[in-house]
Amino acid sequence: MRLAVEISLYPLQNDYIPAIKDFIDRLNAYADLQVRTSETSTLVVGDYEIVTHILAQEMRQTHEEVGQAIFVCKYLNADQANIDLS
Repeated sequence: MRLAVEISLYPLQNDYIPAIKDFIDRLNAYADLQVRTSETSTLVVGDYEIVTHILAQEMRQTHEEVGQAIFVCKYLNADQANIDLS
């Protein structure tokens, strides 16, 4: 099953842009993910197990590096949604 996740990250610190850029850069480093970034969120598409595993790792790393940060995520079954990021 393919999964699409729309993510918005809100680091609770004054200098928040570097933390957001770092998170997005790390997601873009995975060949197994399709990533599209807009002004307010990032869409990640890929195999369900791979996406959830990678997001768990990367969200944890962000919390460890940044401290307090809010992730707002929307999960969608991409098999049913005709999502193509190519």
